[in-house]
Amino acid sequence: MRFIAALPMYEWPETQADTDMEWQRFREFFRRAGIDAPETIVRRNAEMPPVPGGIRGASGKVIAPDPATLPPDELHVPTLWRHPDLLLCQTCWGPLELGLDEHVKVVGQPNYSGFEGGEGPLYSSPIIMRVSPNPPWMEAALKRGAGASTASARELAAKRRGVDKPAPDDGLPDIPLALIRGKRFAFNAFDSMSGFLAPSRDLEAIGESLDIFSERIETGAHRDSIIAVADGSADVCTVDCRSWHMAELHEPKAELVQVVGWTGRRKGLPMITSLHTPEDVVERLIEILSPP
Repeated sequence: MRFIAALPMYEWPETQADTDMEWQRFREFFRRAGIDAPETIVRRNAEMPPVPGGIRGASGKVIAPDPATLPPDELHVPTLWRHPDLLLCQTCWGPLELGLDEHVKVVGQPNYSGFEGGEGPLYSSPIIMRVSPNPPWMEAALKRGAGASTASARELAAKRRGVDKPAPDDGLPDIPLALIRGKRFAFNAFDSMSGFLAPSRDLEAIGESLDIFSERIETGAHRDSIIAVADGSADVCTVDCRSWHMAELHEPKAELVQVVGWTGRRKGLPMITSLHTPEDVVERLIEILSPP
């Protein structure tokens, strides 16, 4: 069986070399465990083996097109996720909840502890708006003054380093309703956990909904959501904490936006393999990617 693999979810043009290094680490772990991992990852439809007649589900219905019929220099991620030769790929819990789980197996979770808003396999999304001189949350922290609580002290520390509101230590949602109500909401995709489903569920938990926004604008990517807010074509967006870290490093327009709140922590992007992957390989993947 010729396996393919990909790590598309956190790859921007500026991070391609980092993605290659990440795959090299995975590849060496897998090969030491006797898994015939591919030398390189897939970035184009042309690099996926053809599946004549398309990719079919358990019922025999075509669920994704033959990669050979797709534009060769693009990457159709829904087809990649369902490819029968898939050894490893990142996905999102949103698509898994919406039917992808019928075609793949989850074999691991990445560690988000190196990013603000992350803790082990859990991540949260900063709520992002355009920069204002003194957002209301900061004014409140300043008024509480020197005798403030630990949380307030962290807010004051954020004032000294910039304008971003720090992630709550307890991982609970911190939704600034007064700031975001009536605003235009940009999001990457309807099935995105970090960009759409997480804020929706956190709002529902406090008796609200996405109806608080005057408009919803689908952008297609977290980076594009940040740019939309920076440019003024939207007012607020949420992106997962690792994507925000990437934006701070690589997206110049990130300087024009600020973090004003956070969604609650949830499981981050799962790692998947095809249902067609041999069971002994699946067991070794889980052992490597989900250590006790």
